[in-house]
Amino acid sequence: MMTAVEQRTSNWIPGPILGIETSCDETAAAALAADGTVLANIIASQHAVHRRFGGVVPELASRAHIESIEVVSAEALQQAGLAWADLTGIAVTQGPGLAGALLVGVNYAKALAYVLNIPVVGVSHLEGHIASAWLQDPAFPLPCVVLVVSGGHTQLYYKEPNGHCRLLGTTRDDAAGEAFDKGAQLLGLEYPGGPAIDRLALKGNPEAIAFPRSYLKKGSLEFSFSGLKTALLYRLQAMPEQSRAAHAADLAASYQEAIVAVLVEKSFAAVRSSGARALAVVGGVSANSRLRALLQQRASSESLQLSLPPRAYCTDNAAMIAAAGRQALRAGLRAPLDIDAQASLPSSFAQVI
Repeated sequence: MMTAVEQRTSNWIPGPILGIETSCDETAAAALAADGTVLANIIASQHAVHRRFGGVVPELASRAHIESIEVVSAEALQQAGLAWADLTGIAVTQGPGLAGALLVGVNYAKALAYVLNIPVVGVSHLEGHIASAWLQDPAFPLPCVVLVVSGGHTQLYYKEPNGHCRLLGTTRDDAAGEAFDKGAQLLGLEYPGGPAIDRLALKGNPEAIAFPRSYLKKGSLEFSFSGLKTALLYRLQAMPEQSRAAHAADLAASYQEAIVAVLVEKSFAAVRSSGARALAVVGGVSANSRLRALLQQRASSESLQLSLPPRAYCTDNAAMIAAAGRQALRAGLRAPLDIDAQASLPSSFAQVI
């Protein structure tokens, strides 16, 4: 993401860089070598902080980031075998995300850049997720279609041979991850909801209940999951409480199937319409076991190259931010030290390679 305040320079000498991610409820830091190899990827989860509230409390998230950011950054450097003086650049999530949480990371990154006299770049959280597709497989081809699917985002992009991303479709209401979390709340499952549904669904029948699939109009690459959430609510309201418990696994499996079936179908429709022969699926929901299985089956049957990052790079992490930042630094981008957090960023952006 090249913002109006960022400038191009040509004096950056590639070397180890530090990535910082604080967009929501994970405090993360990662170190990358000069060639892009991940040397360390440290994540401090806040799930225990937010679990009793059933979701992320922004003020508590910000406080937890303040408490953890120095610790995880120092741990990342120690694990990587680096000293602060070895760093040649810093990449930090600039947005989108929770304003207070983002400010913790951005201000910490600016302070480090000032003290160490090295460049800092602001990275879009979406850019980070997209960059994660190449962390384990640097040779994954372009052009390709990228599905970004997480708690806050469900978007399809066409990534051009020059690395720029063009938005193909987005959600009209809930993101897929949000649908998982809200569905888990309705089912009385613990936070975070996505993994809880995934675990319970393994014991159920995905065809037990015919939940609706919203494909919208023919050929549309847009998504909509709010109607599915409502269908689950009405189904539960019509069931006696004892019956809900007895059929919880089937409910979870069928609800999950309705989400992932649409994600798979829309992704492969985007591949067909774009002419690409490769698909990358990134973001927190890409860790879902049923989604991964269906994608792998479909990609194999259609002889399509598929990138599914390891689960450690699916959820919010700093390795992906460092990877996107490394690309920006190589392209000559450098942000001034008055760079600020941006809670809202457009879904359509041109990635710098």
